[in-house]
Amino acid sequence: MQTQKSNIISYAVFIFALIIVLISTISLIFPSLIITQVNETVSENPYEIGAWAAPVIITNIIILVIGILFFTNRNPNIIKKSFTFVYNFEVSKNVATLAFVVLLFGYIGFAMEDIDEDEADTWGDFQNVYNVAEKWPEMEGGRLSELELLHVKNFFLKSSLVLFQNIKVLPFLMSISLVILTYFFTVKISHKKFAGLVAMAILIQSYTFLRFDTLATYENSWTLFYLLSLYLIYKKWPLSPISYIASIFSKPLTLVFLPMTIFVAYRAEILQSKKIQIIIVYSAILILLAVVALAVKNPLISVGNEFNTGDFWAGFTTWSFQLRFDTLFLLFIIPVTVCLFIKSRNGLLEADSALILIAGSILAMPLLAGLTGYNIHPYRDVPLMVFFAIGVGMLFAKKVKQEA
Repeated sequence: MQTQKSNIISYAVFIFALIIVLISTISLIFPSLIITQVNETVSENPYEIGAWAAPVIITNIIILVIGILFFTNRNPNIIKKSFTFVYNFEVSKNVATLAFVVLLFGYIGFAMEDIDEDEADTWGDFQNVYNVAEKWPEMEGGRLSELELLHVKNFFLKSSLVLFQNIKVLPFLMSISLVILTYFFTVKISHKKFAGLVAMAILIQSYTFLRFDTLATYENSWTLFYLLSLYLIYKKWPLSPISYIASIFSKPLTLVFLPMTIFVAYRAEILQSKKIQIIIVYSAILILLAVVALAVKNPLISVGNEFNTGDFWAGFTTWSFQLRFDTLFLLFIIPVTVCLFIKSRNGLLEADSALILIAGSILAMPLLAGLTGYNIHPYRDVPLMVFFAIGVGMLFAKKVKQEA
């Protein structure tokens, strides 16, 4: 019964994730198709082929053919041996440490040159962010802005100004910490150091991550604290909700990540008693947030009176222009989704968690647009790049897990 229930969950997660990914992929093939359907004022040809159409289609057809040949045992021996070698490959602790240090310091050396760049001329929100951080914890009287309520973010920005006389230093350290945590979280759920190195490498090659890793305007503390809350589920769960709340006061978008957290806890390879405690605590937080959202107008985010379905569907169209330089992500997001499902069916239950994190972070953008009317900025896709990197790393996990 337990196995049957697990199978149903795996299929449900896969179908949900695949639908979300495929809808978003439409904008790569036909960039105007969804927009023209939800906005009658747009007169563009809905079936005009996008620049990413050919690479995405060709790549996925090649991978599909290889996959069919692999599962029907028709691949040449050299390909079979290559798959087996990569799947079974693991590095020693010393080699993993050396590779980790090389990747980390290579990334730091590459990104450090951006620390002294002035954000004011490039990012229009910078001056407001700087002014709020500079006067924090003092705030203007009357109704506070959303930015003034982000006390965790402002604490680190103010600390960076005081300690280093440069508002960008601590945001950069946050991004470095995010890279490190991506490695350790992937190792924890895959039980393989090589998987952690793969995830780390995938993240530091991401154009979206590298574009925002040293910025103060769109710093990554919210992503760091959210990922830390997931990691703490495994390591020291009572601290997990604290880290999650810190992520909210860095950026309220993580509010919509809460159901993902509950699912990760449910699928985690931890004691059943801990699972129950974690789920109860996070469910209580979810209920509390729902009550606050209904009782208080404009708490941390401004939610409109009506859900805008046009903005919601338009939120699925951003990949073709906002993520156009994240080549690996665009080419392999569909194969990674399918392969994670296969890993789940082979007993790696936390592959479902990776799928939920990927699909949930994709869905968060349309939900944000539909609920608030906010423009979707690419810095909000940093968690997606992190979860994609973790998902790719999970493909190299070997340990077969049983449901607790």
